Amino acid sequence: MAKKALTLVFKIVLPLAILAYLVWNAQREDAFTDLIRQPKNWPLLALALLSCSTAVMLTMIRWRYLVRALDIPFTVREALRFGFLGYLFNLAPMGIVGGDLLKAYLLAQHHPSKKTAAVASVFVDRIIGLYALFVVASAAILLTGFAATGNEWVRWICRVTHTITIVGTAGMIAVLMPDLSRGGSTRLLAKTPLIGPTLEKVLLALAMYRRRWPVVVGASLMSVAVHSFFSIGIFLICSALYQTVPALRMHFVISPLSAALGVIPLPAGPLEGGLDWLYAQVPAASGAAIALGQGLVVALTYRTITVVIATVGFGYYLGSREEVSEAIHEVDEVTHTPLPDHYSVVDDEGPSLAEPAA
Repeated sequence: MAKKALTLVFKIVLPLAILAYLVWNAQREDAFTDLIRQPKNWPLLALALLSCSTAVMLTMIRWRYLVRALDIPFTVREALRFGFLGYLFNLAPMGIVGGDLLKAYLLAQHHPSKKTAAVASVFVDRIIGLYALFVVASAAILLTGFAATGNEWVRWICRVTHTITIVGTAGMIAVLMPDLSRGGSTRLLAKTPLIGPTLEKVLLALAMYRRRWPVVVGASLMSVAVHSFFSIGIFLICSALYQTVPALRMHFVISPLSAALGVIPLPAGPLEGGLDWLYAQVPAASGAAIALGQGLVVALTYRTITVVIATVGFGYYLGSREEVSEAIHEVDEVTHTPLPDHYSVVDDEGPSLAEPAA
């Protein structure tokens, strides 16, 4: 009972408290009053929807690319269907299975002999997407001189971003190189306090792509395009709602860094807070300061656009309710059943899929 209450606080009460504080803070600056008064550029909002939709579609094509690299037949139509269903369920209320789990189960259900590969493809897809966030942000920080525009906090965030990018790049290279330790390094890293089990899963999943490293490079380049379209979408939203807007080039830092806060396991709050804070730190293209609360309004508008995109997933859901309901039931049973100690992301499906991890 105590665990359920704690989960309720963490997943519902805490996000609502964060959003309530952000809204209260924005209203103190008349952010919503100004929004109502100012004219809206609806064509720009339509372009923002198109840009964000393109980014979402690219994530599905990227996943298909990773799936097919593991010798799993996967059509574009299936990738879009599973992808939009996953996108819909990632936005679903608390208590409903997450979109990534649903995608992995649906793919595994269609290819029972490739269950491990199916799970690994979803896992690696998420890892590459997160890694590319920091690559885009780091490159934009260097190209725009972003660190020089803010205070010491901004400079510290820039240094952390560069560090994560360098460590992530080194880690990706190390994992994709031949494993001379025959899995010993993975077992050693698995003993790392707190992050050991998660780190082991990441390494085992990436190991499946060791002989297919060009695929990982290609997926990373696609991820750069994904985050670029999202950055453009955020810029278009801001331009449609306000006269004072940070330059487009600055959004290639602001948008990825705000999105990176999505690793915090809360349904809402981190993205909104991050975008609102970063907007307030960066001057507009004209040199004017960005009002506190403007970032929150842009973030909430972006959330609305994601809901519009997710309606495509709802259409797919209506066409396959029985299959999805069965998948939700099965995934829910699995996630509430303790796994044996020897369980890992990789099982015995042949050397081409499950080499020893680095």
